[in-house]
Amino acid sequence: MRHFLDFEKPVAELERSIEELRRTQEPGGINIEEEVQRLADKADKQLRATYAKLTPWQKTQVARHPERPHALDYIHGLLTEFTPLAGDRAFADDAAVVGGLGRFNGRSVVVLGTERGSDTDTRVAHNFGMARPEGYRKARRLIELAGRFGLPLLTFVDTAGAFPGIDAEARGQAEAIARSIEACLVAPVPIVATIIGEGGSGGAIALATGDRVLMLEHAVYSVISPEGCASILWRDAAQASVAAEALRITATDLHALRLIDAIVPEPIGGAHRMPAETVASVGTAVGEALAALLPLDAATLQARRREKFLAMGREVPT
Repeated sequence: MRHFLDFEKPVAELERSIEELRRTQEPGGINIEEEVQRLADKADKQLRATYAKLTPWQKTQVARHPERPHALDYIHGLLTEFTPLAGDRAFADDAAVVGGLGRFNGRSVVVLGTERGSDTDTRVAHNFGMARPEGYRKARRLIELAGRFGLPLLTFVDTAGAFPGIDAEARGQAEAIARSIEACLVAPVPIVATIIGEGGSGGAIALATGDRVLMLEHAVYSVISPEGCASILWRDAAQASVAAEALRITATDLHALRLIDAIVPEPIGGAHRMPAETVASVGTAVGEALAALLPLDAATLQARRREKFLAMGREVPT
C-alpha cells in the first residue's frame, strides 16, 4: 500500500474508496466505472490543490518520503555499464556513499551519491544515508579519479547530514568533509550535482560543490534540519515547521537566492508517485547541464566554480 503523509489524508481517503470499490465489484454486477472515474477525478483535483500550496515543512516531509527514488535508483536508471568502486584506501568502505564508473548518454563518467536505502535492511546497511569519514574519503578518491582520467562527475545527494557518532568524530569527520569539498572545487572536470531528496548540512555540500547544482522541486537543502534548528533556537523540536519556514530550504527559495542553478519539476504528488518519470526528468536536466559544461577547459571550469561559490552571500536578491 502507498504511504500517505499527514497532509495527504483527503487524497488517501478518496484513493482508498476507489480501491474498495474495485475490490468489491462482482463479475456481471453493477458497473461502477462511472463512480470510480468521478472519485479519481476528485482525488486528482485534491492532489493538485494540495501540492500547489505546500509549506516548507510539508516539502521536507515529501523530500523524506520513504518511496521517493534514491541515489541508486538514479544511478541504475540513468547509467549503463555501471561499475561500483568501494573503499577509501585508508580505513574501510562506507555504504552511505555509493559511487563508481559508468556511461551517461554514452559518455564515460564518474558518479557519486548518498544512498538512504529503501527498506529496513537497506536503510540499516546504508546507515540511513549518513556517511562516516571513510565515505567522504571515498568520495574524494573518486573525485580525484575523475580528474585524473578527464571524466565528468555526476552526484546525487540525499542525506540528513554526516553521521554524528563519536567514532566518526574520532576519525576526522570534519576534515574528511572539508577535503571532499576541496576536491570538488579544484577538480579539472565538469561537475553536475543534483539534490534529489534532503540535502543536509556539510554532509550534502561535500558532494554538491558543483559547476551546476540542480534540485528537485520538492527537495530541501539546508545547513541544518528543521528539527535541529528548532531544538537549538526554541528548545522544542515541535517548532520544526516554524524553523523550516525561516530557513528558506525549498528549491524556490534557494533558486531565488542563487544557491542552486535550476529546479527539476516533479510529477503532481511528488517523485514517489511516478519514480520512473522523475528519474527520466532528472536525466534530461543533467544531460542539458553537462552539455553546456563539456566545451569548457579545466582552467575555465575551476575559475568559474571558485567565483560561483565565493559570490554566494555577497549580494542577496530581495
